[in-house]
Amino acid sequence: MGVKAKYVVTLTAEEREALKNPVQKGRVSGQRIRHAQVLLKLDAIAENEGWKREKIGEAYGCNKDTVSRIARQFVEEGLESALSRKPQQNRARKIDGKVEAKVIALACQNPPDGHERWTVRLLRDEVVRLEIADIERSSVNNILKKMNSSPGG
Repeated sequence: MGVKAKYVVTLTAEEREALKNPVQKGRVSGQRIRHAQVLLKLDAIAENEGWKREKIGEAYGCNKDTVSRIARQFVEEGLESALSRKPQQNRARKIDGKVEAKVIALACQNPPDGHERWTVRLLRDEVVRLEIADIERSSVNNILKKMNSSPGG
C-alpha cells in the first residue's frame, strides 16, 4: 500500500464549478488552467475516483512535486493561491532608463578608432570601461533591440 498524501484536496461544489468554468472557456493563462485541472483531479482522488499524483503530473505536463505543491498551497492558503503565480522576489531591474539612454547615446556616436561600426561586444566593453554599468552583452543587445523596435527607432 502506498504512502498517504499529506495534503488532501477536497473541493466544495462552488470551488469545483469555479475551476471547471475557466478550464472550459480557456480565458485564463495556461498555468492557471493547468493548476485548475490538477486541483480537479486531486479532488477526484479524494472522492476515490483514482489518479495518483504521478499520473496527474504526466497528464498535465508537470511532475509529482508540482502536483504536491499545488495541493499544499490549496490546503494551507486557499484556492486563489493554488491557482496564481507567486510574485517574484528580488527581480528589480538592474538596468534603468538612464543606463539605457547612455548605451543608446553611445551607440549613436562614431565607433572607436580602428572600427568601422559598433558591435554588441564593443559597446558592452565601452559601457563597462566608462563605468556606466557592469552589464552583459545580452543586456546591451536587448537595449539595442528595444531601440530598433520602438516607434521612433
